Amino acid sequence: MLRLYNSLTRRKQVFEPDDGETARVYSCGPTVYDFAHIGNLRTFTFNDILCRYLSFKGFEVKQVMNITDVDDKTIAGAAAQGLSLAEYTEKYTQYFFDDIDALNIRRAWKYPQATQHISQMHEIIQKLLDNGHAYVAEGSVYYDISSFADYGKLSGVQPEELSSSTEFSRLEGDQYEREEAGDFVLWKAAKPGEPSWDSPWGSGRPGWHIECSAMSMAYLGPTLDIHTGAVDLLFPHHENEIAQSEGATGQQFCRFWVHGEHLIVEGQKMSKSLGNFFTLRDLLEGQFLHPTRPAGAGLLAPGHPPPTAHRPLPPATQLHYGGAPAERADRRAAQYLH
Repeated sequence: MLRLYNSLTRRKQVFEPDDGETARVYSCGPTVYDFAHIGNLRTFTFNDILCRYLSFKGFEVKQVMNITDVDDKTIAGAAAQGLSLAEYTEKYTQYFFDDIDALNIRRAWKYPQATQHISQMHEIIQKLLDNGHAYVAEGSVYYDISSFADYGKLSGVQPEELSSSTEFSRLEGDQYEREEAGDFVLWKAAKPGEPSWDSPWGSGRPGWHIECSAMSMAYLGPTLDIHTGAVDLLFPHHENEIAQSEGATGQQFCRFWVHGEHLIVEGQKMSKSLGNFFTLRDLLEGQFLHPTRPAGAGLLAPGHPPPTAHRPLPPATQLHYGGAPAERADRRAAQYLH
């Protein structure tokens, strides 16, 4: 018997595939704008262990993990390096596969790329427009969260309970805080210098959230058995996936939502934005790993909840990051190799 903590019901439940045989698992994959840090790789290792155990229990496992190769971050990174979006994301996609191979993470059944599923995104957006869940404004298409009665059932966010001082707005960015909940973008009108695709609503590109709805349903159907990802994706990404998918199909999008907790460093989650991160290359090149211990073993810690805590660094090697990435790398080398 396998019990999983289901973020949707907020309790542990016995898991069985809906059809009793095939576990349909969708795992949020990398956004290929930089190297994955070891907190990301911890989540991918957790996904792998779950899928291996499902196989061990005798289930056929169809795991799909997306490659996000178009979003705000990938576009900004490609522009900064003077590369096309494809050139920029291809190299980081390969780095991702190099990392998971080094950790002996078993490959998923499918690794769909967002840029190869634009037509599927168009189909879902059109269904949302037809069903009264979306609207067009200034060449972009937005999801009307007030049209979906169950919005917030995963995260607990209730738009009607936001502070009266919070001004309603349409959200252009891919990521935002709980207090900023509003109508989110499904299709972004084209901007000068950004990659774009033709659509029934004008040239543009997809919002981040619609990408996962399209890719998951393209390969696994309208209802998933398990959706995995890091806990910081619970809102807004996974909440918006539910609204989009169920608004388009009228069916439950996912039965079990299983989230991995953050890797904690010095009391804070490991994050590129905070600068307190290490990549697998940092660990391997700096020889921080025990020569006989599999690298993946160091990324795992038991339990859900509470959040897992990474062992603090010794006092002499406490790192305080800031500045450019090259400067941070120099500090890592200086602190650990002297």
